[in-house]
Amino acid sequence: MIRVSFEVDPPEAVEALAVVASTGLPEGPQFVRPRVSGEEGIATLEFPVENWGADVTMLVSGLVAGEWADLAAFERCRLVELTVPDGAFPGPAFAAQPGVSVGAIVKPSLGLSPEEVAEAAAIFARGGAALVKDDELLGNPPWCPLEDRVQAVAAVLPEETVYAANVTGPADSLLRRAERAVELGATALMLNVFAQGLDSLRTLREAELGVPLFAHRVGAALLMRDRPVSVAPAVLAGLTRMCGADFVQAGSFSGRLFDDPEDVRACIAAARPATAVLSGGVGPENAAAEVEHALTRDGLMLVVGSDAYLYPGGPEAGIRATIEAVR
Repeated sequence: MIRVSFEVDPPEAVEALAVVASTGLPEGPQFVRPRVSGEEGIATLEFPVENWGADVTMLVSGLVAGEWADLAAFERCRLVELTVPDGAFPGPAFAAQPGVSVGAIVKPSLGLSPEEVAEAAAIFARGGAALVKDDELLGNPPWCPLEDRVQAVAAVLPEETVYAANVTGPADSLLRRAERAVELGATALMLNVFAQGLDSLRTLREAELGVPLFAHRVGAALLMRDRPVSVAPAVLAGLTRMCGADFVQAGSFSGRLFDDPEDVRACIAAARPATAVLSGGVGPENAAAEVEHALTRDGLMLVVGSDAYLYPGGPEAGIRATIEAVR
């Protein structure tokens, strides 16, 4: 059974939702139709697992970003819960480490050579960053080719610092890029999952490349920002984790992003047992508050970007100060 819950207004529009997500016709075959129940503005639909099985692309097409969002029958329709059978998707391969860790993003987002990326990564490693990652905007540009970048970074990072190379790009060569990045020394892989597609994340997980996967949520806000028709952030965080992410972005409490604090906490919970990542306006000045607002110190990573560069003394001092703040 695949179970979804929606906040629906008006309540009677749930019938249109049930039809558009299954048969497309009121008189269509009943065995693919959902069982519908509801209370207090929440409609719950239970679909046969055979409708989509473990095909995440079709699950997204039918339920997460389905045609229900096109319907004029709703004043409000927000997907707030998604449950699939255990084992339907691979899930993370690397459980979160206990406690709070700190990672870093190489900046500027674009324009650095492989050697400059490596220099920045080494600075963060000296500051104590547990993970250094590419920016989501950095793919495989001519001034910073992926293979050259990975080799340069791998040559300077200590073994204990994880480097997540961004392998987002053309779908037909994704697996080849990922395999090559690992061969050249990447100790994690980053994917812009809502641009590349959640099934690409599943593909990387099931390829068993031996490194953790960092799922960047860029693009997810178009589905989950607080609009009458949308998807709750925790649904997307949970789906990302189910498809194989070992690091799941949960937003932040910084105020720089749109995230509601309760949604961030729900995303942290939905990321388990993967590492829940707080990023976006996170830095030395507010790191302690981020952890306090998270209401947990278990399996949490704060990833610092521009705030480390703006800190007095530069990025190495910024990372050191962030680590000190969360101890």
